[in-house]
Amino acid sequence: MTVGVILNTTSSDLLIDDAVRQARQARASGLTSLWFGQTLGYDAPTLAAVIGRAVPGLHLGTSALPVFGRHPLLVASQARTVQAAIGGRYHLGLALGTKLISEGAFGIPFERPVGRLREFLTALRQLVHTGEVDFEGELLTAKTSLPASVPGAEPPVPLLVAAMGPQALRVSGRLADGILPYLAGPRALEEHIVPEVTRAAAEAGRPAPRVVAFVPGVVTGDADAVRPALYEQLSFYAQIPSYARVVELSGHHHPGDLAVVGDEKTLAEAVRRYRDAGATEVVVGATEADGDNSRVRTWEVLGELA
Repeated sequence: MTVGVILNTTSSDLLIDDAVRQARQARASGLTSLWFGQTLGYDAPTLAAVIGRAVPGLHLGTSALPVFGRHPLLVASQARTVQAAIGGRYHLGLALGTKLISEGAFGIPFERPVGRLREFLTALRQLVHTGEVDFEGELLTAKTSLPASVPGAEPPVPLLVAAMGPQALRVSGRLADGILPYLAGPRALEEHIVPEVTRAAAEAGRPAPRVVAFVPGVVTGDADAVRPALYEQLSFYAQIPSYARVVELSGHHHPGDLAVVGDEKTLAEAVRRYRDAGATEVVVGATEADGDNSRVRTWEVLGELA
């Protein structure tokens, strides 16, 4: 499971059947890992259960559920249900989220996000491993009066965090199974992200964490036409300080500079650079930027690499 792709669930006309069909295409291309984000549209864990039941052999990852607006008891029930439904192929991604979503959409003050992540992971890890928890922190409480049984929810759902800042990386190294950096180029991974999270895991006596690098990329024969659209699409992230910082650490000025656009060789070389920088897995998104045909070809190239 070293190479995966993102299924774009933000299209206004994407039906559940379309998502299942595309997942089958990904598996037929040789891929074993499919990821999708959590938006205010489709519920990502539910979609993972639907697709996982329909497409054997495909690992499903959700990247990422913000910890604000959720509770570890409910997230654990949801994740373990998905794990049982699809035979142990679910990977749960979590995120701090943003002030815009937390306060603007949920009406929850975006306060002490790293502290909330630490407490959320502490409680959630106990739950996915044992079905029980007795935790009372400064920011949240999670207690089970009876064991929360979900037969078949094995192995324990891997917990991964969309962490890129030093504090979040240290928490993730100690408490999560891996991280999900996005728009963090090979330089940022090799010099900052991977050393920080690996060191934190080692200090906690835990194995080296997974580093699942998310990369915008597409195979196309018309890079000059596709690249401007990706720049516009990725401009949103320039407004978010955590992304702006990691783009700068990558040696770039705009998130669009990290988009991999070109022929098959261009994409293959980019995947290798990320792997050489410490990524244990590379997940490519924006693969539909030049239409369905480019998505299929991109998935085929990645399937060959996988």
